Amino acid sequence: MTQINNLTVIEVDEVLVKKIVEIVLKGEGADESADVSIAFVGPGRMRKLNKTYRKKNRVTDVLSFANAMVKFEKFKIGPTEKTEGIGEIVVCLREVAKNAKKDNNTQEQELLRVIIHGVLHLLGYDHEKNEEEARRMESMELKYVQELT
Repeated sequence: MTQINNLTVIEVDEVLVKKIVEIVLKGEGADESADVSIAFVGPGRMRKLNKTYRKKNRVTDVLSFANAMVKFEKFKIGPTEKTEGIGEIVVCLREVAKNAKKDNNTQEQELLRVIIHGVLHLLGYDHEKNEEEARRMESMELKYVQELT
């Protein structure tokens, strides 16, 4: 089950987001009914999360936290209790919009890309590990983008 917590004033197509998660989980052989929590946040919260957990003092479009390994009480973004799901994805919708414009994509296309990216991270893909893993993850992202468009 995909839980969505939109903490912004920007509308999100929750049906689309849930469909993306379901298709990636199914495509990767994961349990499609596994709990995934997605929080949509503004740039301030995203910067704080990125600084706290990645030591990068900047806004990013998506962060993934596998196996609900952190509690987000102080950020007020997701479940306050550890969940049995595969993890939490945090998306900054303003950053998604900014990247869409920069890359000449629609916001829906960019949101599709970051949700896929986030789910793949929850499933163990890590583009920062090495070049080979980065290519593998990019290839999977492209596969799912093409499948969903």
